[in-house]
Amino acid sequence: MSQAVKSKALHARRKERVRFSLRKKAADRVRLSVFRSGKHIYAQLIDDTKGVTLAAASSLDKDVKSSLKSTSTVEAAKSVGTLIAKRAKDANVKEVVFDRGGYLFHGRVKALADAAREAGLSF
Repeated sequence: MSQAVKSKALHARRKERVRFSLRKKAADRVRLSVFRSGKHIYAQLIDDTKGVTLAAASSLDKDVKSSLKSTSTVEAAKSVGTLIAKRAKDANVKEVVFDRGGYLFHGRVKALADAAREAGLSF
């Protein structure tokens, strides 16, 4: 097995482990899911009971992208975090469960979470 395949498989296992533990703790709360790529960061509010996405934000949004020098930085993650919290308030969501999706709670993922907390989301 090549290193890239092994790395993807390990990431998928971590992601499933995180999601499994979240399902036990969720108590019908909306899930704030984070996806991190090399160039961008994305966040979604997902209602798993209905299977719908309530709100989404990413570093590709025009108001976020225009105000930043680079979309792959901690500052971009902070602005995406505040934007997803604003959109959560518009969708009448106050409490979420944070799904880090197999990523370490560090760097851009942590910056997004902290900015969402500061903007009014509780998790």
